Amino acid sequence: MASTSVSRVVPASPQQVWNLIGGFDALPDWLPYIPESTALEGGRVRRLTNPDGDVIIERLVGFDEAERHYSYAILEAPFPVDGYVSTLRVHAVPGRDDLAEVQWSGRFHPRGATEQEVVELFTGIYADGLDALHETLAA
Repeated sequence: MASTSVSRVVPASPQQVWNLIGGFDALPDWLPYIPESTALEGGRVRRLTNPDGDVIIERLVGFDEAERHYSYAILEAPFPVDGYVSTLRVHAVPGRDDLAEVQWSGRFHPRGATEQEVVELFTGIYADGLDALHETLAA
């Protein structure tokens, strides 16, 4: 199983960050790559659409409001992976209440691509996403 993780310090308190990103259906609020999200099954599944019209369907598999993290599995997507599970987590920065560290990680089995190609794909998605989150919070 392959994995990757990207972290970024952002200019807002952990609670402010969680208020923005903690809703499972909130990706369009901060991630330009996902302009549309539709909640299904009472909010436990999200149907995402990217700018190219590709559909990504994900299921919430873990959620912890107090610890500020959630995990999800991809059910359907145009990505060359199986068994994809990812976690989005918000950490406090010691001694700073005006900053937070956001970590986006995932594990998966490559399918039709090398492990290096798939790790680079998701490392790029996570890094670009956290850069977009930083821009949103800094605006």
